[in-house]
Amino acid sequence: MTIFPALVALAALSAPAQKTPMPLRPPAVPLIAHDPYFSVWSFNDRLTDDWSRHWTGQVNALTGFIRIDGKTYRWAGNAPQARETLTQKSVTVTATRTTYTYEQDGIAFTVSFLSPLLADDLDLLSRPVTYLTLEAKAVDGKPHQVALYTDATGEWVVNSTEQAIHWSRYQLDSLTVVRLGTHEQPVLKTVGDNRRIDWGHLYLAAAGASASLTSDAVSRGTFAKDGTLPTRDDLHMPRPANDQWPVAALTFDLGAVDAAPVRRTVLVAYDEGDAIEYFQRPLKGYWQRSGATITDALTDAARNQAQTEARCAAFDTQLAQEATAAGGEGYAQLCALAYRQAIAAHKLVSDIDGTPLFFSKENFSNGCIATVDVTYPSAPLFLWLNPALVKGMTTPLLDYAGSPRWKFPFAPHDLGTYPKANGQVYGGGERTDDDQMPVEECGNLLLLVAGIAHAEGKPDYAARYWTTLSKWAEYLKSKGLDPENQLCTDDFAGHLAHNANLSLKAILALAAYAQLADQLGHKEVARTYRTAAEGMAKQWETLAREGDHYKLAFDRAGTWSQKYNLVWDGLLGLRLFPKEIAQREVAFYKAHQSAYGLPLDSRKDYTKLDWCVWSATLTENQADFDALVNPLVKWLNETPSRVPLTDWYDTKNGRQVGFQARSVVGGLYLPILKKQWQKK
Repeated sequence: MTIFPALVALAALSAPAQKTPMPLRPPAVPLIAHDPYFSVWSFNDRLTDDWSRHWTGQVNALTGFIRIDGKTYRWAGNAPQARETLTQKSVTVTATRTTYTYEQDGIAFTVSFLSPLLADDLDLLSRPVTYLTLEAKAVDGKPHQVALYTDATGEWVVNSTEQAIHWSRYQLDSLTVVRLGTHEQPVLKTVGDNRRIDWGHLYLAAAGASASLTSDAVSRGTFAKDGTLPTRDDLHMPRPANDQWPVAALTFDLGAVDAAPVRRTVLVAYDEGDAIEYFQRPLKGYWQRSGATITDALTDAARNQAQTEARCAAFDTQLAQEATAAGGEGYAQLCALAYRQAIAAHKLVSDIDGTPLFFSKENFSNGCIATVDVTYPSAPLFLWLNPALVKGMTTPLLDYAGSPRWKFPFAPHDLGTYPKANGQVYGGGERTDDDQMPVEECGNLLLLVAGIAHAEGKPDYAARYWTTLSKWAEYLKSKGLDPENQLCTDDFAGHLAHNANLSLKAILALAAYAQLADQLGHKEVARTYRTAAEGMAKQWETLAREGDHYKLAFDRAGTWSQKYNLVWDGLLGLRLFPKEIAQREVAFYKAHQSAYGLPLDSRKDYTKLDWCVWSATLTENQADFDALVNPLVKWLNETPSRVPLTDWYDTKNGRQVGFQARSVVGGLYLPILKKQWQKK
C-alpha cells in the first residue's frame, strides 16, 4: 500500500503577501489530536491569547513559560504569574504537526506539537501520545541562561471541574512521569455529545526534567520567581479540579544556550483503558490489543522519537505535494488543517479477535457513535490512505444490520451514543421506522462497500455481507428513484420528498451493487441491477431537469441543490449519467456562489464544507474547480467563528451555523482519491 502524506504550512502571522492566497489564520489550531476525548486546540491567533481548549470549547489548560536570563515569559496559556508574553512570530500547520516560532531577548524558541497519525501504522495511529518538543537557540551571538516550564491542569481529566482528582509521579527509566486522573474513575458510565472524559489518566513524561504536583499558583509562581519548582508536592487529595487548581508540571534547566539548538521533549499521553463499549463488551485502544500498557507506550515513544519525526515529516511533505497536484495550493491548505481533525473524531479499538474497529463520534450534533452518514462523507481520506479503516467503520454496522436485532429492510443510521455502541438510538431506534434515513443509509453503505472493493482491488469484503447488501439493493430498487418524505444526511434541513440528490445516491448505489455482483460472478444479478440503474438514470434526468440545472426536488420548480452524490459515477467508473449533467450543474454552481462558497441548496444561505468540495470535484476543469474551492479557502482565513473546522456555515457572513471538529472533513480528500483512482 502506498501512503501519500499531507502537509501545508499556514503562513506566519507576519508573512508578506504571496501570489497564491495563503490562510494566515486557521479558525482554530490543532495542538493534541488523537480521539474525541483527547483533542486539544488553540482557538486564537497566538498561543498566549487564551487557554488551550478541548474541541468542545471547554478549557484544557496547557501553560508554558520560558525564562531568559532571569526574566519569565509566557509561550502558552493565560497564567497571570508571567504577565509578559513571548513574541510569537509564526504558526505553521501540517498534517501531523503544529509549530509555533517565537523570538525574544536574543533567543529563538520553537514549540512543536506532533501527533503521529500515520494511517499505514495502526499501532502508531492509535497510540495516544503527542510529542511536545521545545527548542531554544541564541540568535544574537551571545549565550543566554534559559529554563522552560510546562504544566497541565486537572481540566484534562474531568467533564466538570467540580469532579475530584488525584495525582502521582514516578520514574520510568530516564523519564520523569507525572499523572492526573479522577478519584472516582467512572469508566464508560456516561454518554453524550458535549462531554469530556472523566476516567483514565493524563501523563506528562520527559527525560532530564524536574517535576511538581501542586496548585497552579504555587507551581507557576515559584518558577516565575526563580526558575525552580516547589520542593514538595501538594498531598491534599482527592479534591475538585477547581479547588486551587492542581497541576502536573515539568521544568528543564537548559543552562547557557548559544547558537547550537537545545531540544527537550514532553510526551503528553492519555490512557483511558476501556475506551468503547461494543454491545456490552468493553474494548481497549488498538495499540493495547497484545497487552501493551501506557508504560510501554511512553517508553516506545521516547525510544523511537527521531524515527517517528522523520516518518511524519516525509508524510506531511508528500501529502502536500499530492494535494497540490490534485487541487492547487489553496486546496492543499484545507487538507492540512482537516487531517488530524478527521482522524481524531474517531477511536480506533481492537475487537476481541484483534480486528481494528474505527468508531466515529458525531461531534457537536447528537453524539451518535458509528453514524453511517458521517462515515460516508469522511471516507475519501481513509479509502485513499488505508481502506482497512473504512472497514473498521462499516464492519460494526454491517454485523449489526445482519443480526436478529435489526428488523428493518433498510440500513441502520448509527450504533448508539458515544462511547457506547450498543444499538441505534436515532429516530425510532430499533422500535419503529419513524424519522429514519432509509434511502440515505442504504445508499451510503452500498457505495462504501463498493469503494472498499475498488480500493482493495477485490470484492472479498462485499461477499462477506452479500445477503444484507442484496436486501438493501432490493429496497433501493423499489424506493430509491423517487424517495418518499424522509430525511437525508442533511437532516438539519428537515424532511423532503422527491429529493433529486438523494435519488442520485440510490441510483448510483444500485449500479455499484451491480458492479460488485459482476466482480463476484453473479452475472444475472449484475445484469438485472445494472439494467434497473440505467433505466432509473434516464428517468432521473427527465424528472430533475429544469432548464440549465437540476432541481432540489422533482416537484419543486425554481429550486436547485448541490448534486454531490454524483461524484461516485466517475469514482467507480459506473458511467450511468451523461457528462453533460455534471457540466451543466458546475456551470450553474459558479453563477450562484456567495462570498464564502456555494449554498447547499436554494432554501438557505448556509452550506456544507465537505459537499462543496465534492461538488467541485464533478468538474474535469481546473479553472472550474478553483472557482468553487477558492471561496472555501477565503472562508478558512476570514470566518469569525474561531472553532475547529465547522462543516456547516453561512456562505454570506462566514459564521458557523452548527457542528465543529467533525470527521466529515475527511471528505475534503475526495479530489486526491479521484486522482489516485483515475491512475488505476
